[in-house]
Amino acid sequence: MSKLIHGSCYCQKIMFIVKDEFSRFYFCHCDQCRKMMGTAHAANLFTEVDNLTWLKGAELVKRYDDPHRAFTKAFCPECGSPLPYISKASNTMVVPAGCLDEEPSKQVDAQLFCVEQPHWYQVGLSAEKKAGFPNS
Repeated sequence: MSKLIHGSCYCQKIMFIVKDEFSRFYFCHCDQCRKMMGTAHAANLFTEVDNLTWLKGAELVKRYDDPHRAFTKAFCPECGSPLPYISKASNTMVVPAGCLDEEPSKQVDAQLFCVEQPHWYQVGLSAEKKAGFPNS
């Protein structure tokens, strides 16, 4: 039997469980994923649609589908957290790694569209690392 991983949005109005049975795990650096996530890359896990069960708030999930391309973002309308959605392109469940409350066993398979990484991302990888906010 597979381990179940809990997931939620930041405000906890939307919660789900998902089987720890992910087929793929990608960091995508494409322009569209960076814009939709507001960060250096999307971190998405892929699983079968039936592996995810909504515990509460499923009716609250908002979804944006790009009208011209196969790009989607599902999110909580209250706190804006990215949430799982069924991909129209492949009929699989896309699970943003950041909405999981526990670590998945799947390791990252690849980083995609690295040619589109912004310069600030590469520079940032070598920046000083701190445990929390800086003192000043």
